[in-house]
Amino acid sequence: MGRIEDRLAELGLELPRTFAAPPGVEFKFDLVRVSGAVAYVSGHGPMDGSEVLVKGKVGAGVTVEQGYEAARLTTLSILRSLKDELGELDRVTGWVKALGLVNCAPGFNLTPAVINGFSELVREIWGDAGNHARSAIGASELPFDWPVEVEAVVEVG
Repeated sequence: MGRIEDRLAELGLELPRTFAAPPGVEFKFDLVRVSGAVAYVSGHGPMDGSEVLVKGKVGAGVTVEQGYEAARLTTLSILRSLKDELGELDRVTGWVKALGLVNCAPGFNLTPAVINGFSELVREIWGDAGNHARSAIGASELPFDWPVEVEAVVEVG
């Protein structure tokens, strides 16, 4: 195991199964695309393989705290895809940018508090190399009834 996987173990976290489309859906894109020293991570949700772990709208059935946890689970799904593509999470040398989308009930506007689940976990794992620019946007619907979707840009070595 590498340094990052050791850190995950210290935090009591495990990577989920490889992100797969739920039944009846076919992915026609790369989950991670590496170009030079940058990896572009497609939108991920709180998944374990093809199983959606959390569903619903934040602000109507899903609390801010549950949305925050869904963002943490989404981080782990992203890390699984990065490990699958790169072979080793230690190859991620820095986090550049994240776009977080929150499946919001009408009037819900605490999207940054939800996406903090992603940002704080990345910083817990990578330290200063986990600092990144970020947007947190509300959406009226997300794929598979996810409460959260996150895409990212990371530096790789």
